[in-house]
Amino acid sequence: MKVAVAHNRYTSGQPSGENLVVDAEIAQLRSAGVDVVPFIRDSDAIGRLPAVQKALLPLSPVYNPWTARALAALLREHRPDVLHLHNPYPLLSPWMVRVAHRHGVPVVQTVHNYRHVCAPGVYFRDGHICHDCRGRVIPLPAVQHACYRGSRAQSAVMAATLAAHRGTWRTVDRYLALTQVVADHLISYGIPAAHVIVKPNGVPDPGPPPADRGSGFLFAARLSPEKGLGVLLDAWRRHPERTLGTLTIAGDGDQRPLAEAAAAQRSDVVYAGRLDPAAMRAAVRGAAVVVVPSLWDEPFGLVVVEALANGRPVLGTITGAIPELVGDAGWTVPPTVDGLAAGLLRAGAPDPARSITARRRYEENFTEEVNVKRLIDVYTSVTCP
Repeated sequence: MKVAVAHNRYTSGQPSGENLVVDAEIAQLRSAGVDVVPFIRDSDAIGRLPAVQKALLPLSPVYNPWTARALAALLREHRPDVLHLHNPYPLLSPWMVRVAHRHGVPVVQTVHNYRHVCAPGVYFRDGHICHDCRGRVIPLPAVQHACYRGSRAQSAVMAATLAAHRGTWRTVDRYLALTQVVADHLISYGIPAAHVIVKPNGVPDPGPPPADRGSGFLFAARLSPEKGLGVLLDAWRRHPERTLGTLTIAGDGDQRPLAEAAAAQRSDVVYAGRLDPAAMRAAVRGAAVVVVPSLWDEPFGLVVVEALANGRPVLGTITGAIPELVGDAGWTVPPTVDGLAAGLLRAGAPDPARSITARRRYEENFTEEVNVKRLIDVYTSVTCP
């Protein structure tokens, strides 16, 4: 089987679990004997584009003639059985679906966020969950609130893109929803349930969990408001210093000053900055509990699965897909200061059974072997209906 994988990589300045997932799936597919032909564009390259392409960049989400021609050439040369699309913005565009179908190639898309409906893709605005654009043919609230990159002009382009490609998205042959939460989002958008398959991401097996159960709490995420760092720190302050062990914060983003200030104010808060994969694995294995205090409709949560793989229970909020992922391998609480403060106290008590449950959940649902088998099954379903 030959599969073309299309993805617009996010900038290196914007930490992206999606980039990591795409890279990992390509490696997994190749290990399983699938011939993978990458069609990758990188947002870091925008500054090096020729002047004409740079001038027309604002229109790329609707239609990018250069990438459309390049994809057509790749399809003619390699004749893949399937096009697997991930993120199309800003350099690819949903037009890739039309190009593939014009060449007789079925399309599968993994849906990592809510951008079929929501301009920034997060269903989160001004500190709260927002569904104002759901059900609208033209998502004008996104323009009104400058939801995309804080710009009304860019939000207008994205709103026009979403309106223009409603019909395009309905022609995708199969959608891979990371969780049931994402599947429900697609079905509410009008995608037939039979075209939506729930397939979580898989992560590499880090090996048997360490014998010790670790200590303290780890928060590892992009430091942006929807990830809940501010609420977590307010909850942490409800407890006297050192009574819960240490809270380690890993990641980078707009709220980095918040993390740095907390670490300067309390001896039981450590800001570790952005960690490479090896350091992140060590941080997860060294913690007793991984805390995921998201405030938005989290569509997946890679850090949850990484915690389970390392036999670490998770304290999460009842938002989005977190309860679906955590299951009985941790605790879920309301996304409030009171909820998290109580959850921290409960999760701080030793509970060896949850560590065993965490690892079992990983082995049953999130290994690379499980992931790649599901992927190949989906490809087969659209090539041999």
